[in-house]
Amino acid sequence: MATRKKSAPAPQHTPDLAKSLTGIEGIDQLTFGGLPSGRPTLVCGAAGSGKTMLAAEFLVHGAVKYGEPGVFMTFEETTEELTQNMRSLGFDLDKLQRQKKIALDFVKVERSEIEETGEYDLDGLFIRIGYAIDSIGAKRIVLDTIEALFAGVPNHAILRAELRRLFRFLKSKGVTAIITGERGESSFTRYGLEEYVADCVILLDHRTSDQVSTRRLRVVKYRGSQHGTNEYPFLIGTNGIIVLPVTSLGLDHQASRLRVSAGIDGLDEMLGGEGYFRGSSILVSGAPGTGKSSIAAAFVAAACARGEKAVLFAYEESESQLIRNMTSIGIGLERWVKQGLLRIESTRPTLQGLEQHLVRMYGIVKEFKPDVVAVDPISNLTADGDDPELKLTLMRLIDFLKTESCTALFTSLTSEGSASSVAASEVGVSSLMDTWMLLSNVADNGERTRTLQVLKSRGMPHSNQVREFVMSNHGVSLVDVYLLGDKVLTGSARVAREAQVVAAADLQGRDHERRLQALARQRKALDAQIASLLAESEERAADIEFDIERERLESQRLRERASSIAATRAAPAGKRKGR
Repeated sequence: MATRKKSAPAPQHTPDLAKSLTGIEGIDQLTFGGLPSGRPTLVCGAAGSGKTMLAAEFLVHGAVKYGEPGVFMTFEETTEELTQNMRSLGFDLDKLQRQKKIALDFVKVERSEIEETGEYDLDGLFIRIGYAIDSIGAKRIVLDTIEALFAGVPNHAILRAELRRLFRFLKSKGVTAIITGERGESSFTRYGLEEYVADCVILLDHRTSDQVSTRRLRVVKYRGSQHGTNEYPFLIGTNGIIVLPVTSLGLDHQASRLRVSAGIDGLDEMLGGEGYFRGSSILVSGAPGTGKSSIAAAFVAAACARGEKAVLFAYEESESQLIRNMTSIGIGLERWVKQGLLRIESTRPTLQGLEQHLVRMYGIVKEFKPDVVAVDPISNLTADGDDPELKLTLMRLIDFLKTESCTALFTSLTSEGSASSVAASEVGVSSLMDTWMLLSNVADNGERTRTLQVLKSRGMPHSNQVREFVMSNHGVSLVDVYLLGDKVLTGSARVAREAQVVAAADLQGRDHERRLQALARQRKALDAQIASLLAESEERAADIEFDIERERLESQRLRERASSIAATRAAPAGKRKGR
């Protein structure tokens, strides 16, 4: 390429504000539609940050998904090495070459030629690029990496001039270009000029913290377009690059009014009698041994019993151990796993970084499409309990699950303490949740028992009372506690109190029965007395009626006798008068 220097070719195409989709969902989201179409984009980062992978995936997706052939021009790897590396991630570049969808070209830059001639220009490269573009009608191109192209140029003035010519030439060809560059010490690139010439700059970072490595992506600039400016974690997996979902950029998910059971009857009653809102987020906080995992298992088991799909992310127990332990309290998970309704993902938190755990969750949810997700516990995702990244990670995860209409339950391990101390330790996490429940250990009279209370539940009436949380062979349940003064009675104290209440109720019932029997006897005596008085009254009435009748008859006989006597006396007098 050491040829006589010529002027830059005249522009042949004026790029518009259109965008080209990368096919990498996260990048297309945070750039609001992809990379600037017909313009160069600079992807810079340190060794191992994923520059070549991102560029290759951009090219492959363009050729396969969007019908835009592409040219991959490499200055470090041979085409055979590049093809082999991409094949390990599922990209068959040989097949795409045979289909005329991708053209691969390895350009070997000889530093000795430049030192011999003392001149350097890119006219030869322009011809080579133009031929590759025209041979397949390319719409996309990748130059990997630009430092190798200018490695033998000691004159920075020539370097800057040639860089400007290169970027203008790519624009003149109307191709959407990705140019990769190595990270500089005090600038985004080694020469510190590419980021000013490019229309879009994407910075990739590969960092290590507490012996855990993570990769992050940031759009440094994007001329003529809005874009997300934060850092977003990404992962290079078996299917290429997975960028953390950026759905948390806006709260535009729909809130469902439907309810789903918690899998515990007493808990459903505490939550207005119907359970959680579908698509809501639930936090269960508690000290070790309070039953957090049991609540999560009951929740996913209830979802599977309804015919829904569920994912349980377990960071403390293996799948086999979790199934065994839940079986001991009457929660069968194995049958749901065999039926394909439940997927248990058990990993150690130290296996990956915080962001990589989130990216992995994102991929599983997208693939399995569950209705319910449980994470047990979120506190194990980071070794630092006060890690500010945990809140950001959970915010992204919660918003992503809400957009997927997944009802999510998270457990959080806390230290022993009162509700106020737990609330202080959960600040920033609990505020993201729709429902927050606290499990506590209560030690009294040489016995340790468990209690549950609902600290908050948005959008529904809920109980403010404490319930005892009981695990048995028949599952988990909630029972009422007893208050004795300022003490909450649970466990054997509650059982003893219940026995006292039953005994008192029995004694009271017996007393009521005795009093009712006495009242019945009194009523019976009164009835007998009343009957006796009535009989006496009737007897007296009969005597009086008899006396009255007798006196009436006597009076009648006297009247009749008087009349007879009067009649007897009156007859002789009449006879005497007639003589």
